[in-house]
Amino acid sequence: MSTLLVLASASPRRLALLRTAGLAPVVDAAGADESVHPGENPVDYARRVASAKLAAVCARHAGGTVLAADTVVDVDGDVLGQPGGRTDALAMLARLSGRTHLVHTAVAARADGEICGTVVTSEVTFRRLDPARMDWYVGTGEPVGKAGGYAVQGLGAALVARVRGSLTNVIGLPVPETLALLAGP
Repeated sequence: MSTLLVLASASPRRLALLRTAGLAPVVDAAGADESVHPGENPVDYARRVASAKLAAVCARHAGGTVLAADTVVDVDGDVLGQPGGRTDALAMLARLSGRTHLVHTAVAARADGEICGTVVTSEVTFRRLDPARMDWYVGTGEPVGKAGGYAVQGLGAALVARVRGSLTNVIGLPVPETLALLAGP
């Protein structure tokens, strides 16, 4: 891997996960069209957004390694993005309550001049949530900026009964798979 690692994301969770793994990326967040296209499934959506972020940042950094990712919550084939406000966050939590959903993270990287990528999927099962619990959680402010309106690494852990698969994927970046991509073939 090249000495310079550029993270094409403003996510503080992704940055923290990379730092915990011993990496020191430079952050250069990229904008991308994050609207869900008609007929687009959640995995294809995550891949498209991660690829767009990668392309935008690679255009600004000729050398080095660039890493982009996009995490989506998938309920019945619908993408749950970040809540637009209190009402939206409560509706998301109500939809997740007592159910299992999928979390997909698409990771795209340019390492040693090669473009590569992967998608990691985890299953998250929520506890059954009563209105008071949902109201409390939304009142903490934690749902803001989180796909699906919750943060498993924070107070949102109280909402989750089980995670099957990669916990770091649910947080926003599947660390083992990401490190393998950055190491190359």
